[in-house]
Amino acid sequence: MGYRIFLAGASGVIGRRLVPLLIEAGHHVTGIGRTPRSGDAVRAMGAFYIAVDVFNADGLRDAMITARPQIVIHQLTDLPEALDPALMNEAILRNARIRDEGTRNLVAGARAAGTRRIIAQSIAWAYAPGQPPYAESDPLDIDAQGSRATTLRGIARLEGQVLNARNLAGIVLRYGQLYGPDTGRDVPAGASPLHVDAAAHAAFCALDRGDPGIFNIAEAEGEVIIRKAIDGLGWRADFRLSEEKMKVRA
Repeated sequence: MGYRIFLAGASGVIGRRLVPLLIEAGHHVTGIGRTPRSGDAVRAMGAFYIAVDVFNADGLRDAMITARPQIVIHQLTDLPEALDPALMNEAILRNARIRDEGTRNLVAGARAAGTRRIIAQSIAWAYAPGQPPYAESDPLDIDAQGSRATTLRGIARLEGQVLNARNLAGIVLRYGQLYGPDTGRDVPAGASPLHVDAAAHAAFCALDRGDPGIFNIAEAEGEVIIRKAIDGLGWRADFRLSEEKMKVRA
């Protein structure tokens, strides 16, 4: 029997790769987004869809209570298409708000709905400067300046709210720099690259594996140690979705 899953960010870059994995495995998925239009692709993949803004705390809580999810997956971001550099400054501010206020509302809704587990997207390039590779126990760059400081504040608040939520088992996935379909990058890039399919696979693995805590999710030979995710989640950095899984369901 599958789980009832509430996926925030179902129509996003990772969400579109994750929904087919969840549906194929027999899970009941409710995805959310801010507009009815975003739901077309989500419903086509076999999931339910609710148009609700994550900043609407009351509406979100009501939607989550109706869905009664056993597991909540937080994949929300607000990034420009192809990571357009001209739009990134505003996107950084929007992302920080999602990671703080949006996460707070998701955690509150999950607790109201009786959810037992929450899985949230974080980033693997938030560590304080030091000698890589970095382990999950290494400190974050809390002394960062400029736009990085905005990003790090959002990340710290997201992780703290997920890991410290009462009556919820919190899993934080620190993703490396994404590449692959719809990411704006066709080849690995950055200090800790990660294919978008492997990112979706990590969230899938975390449904019922892994003790509460933080997991680095990136390819080997990068700046972060990934052994904890391999051993604890059964995660594979080389995981790729087949074309068959990505076919739109009627």
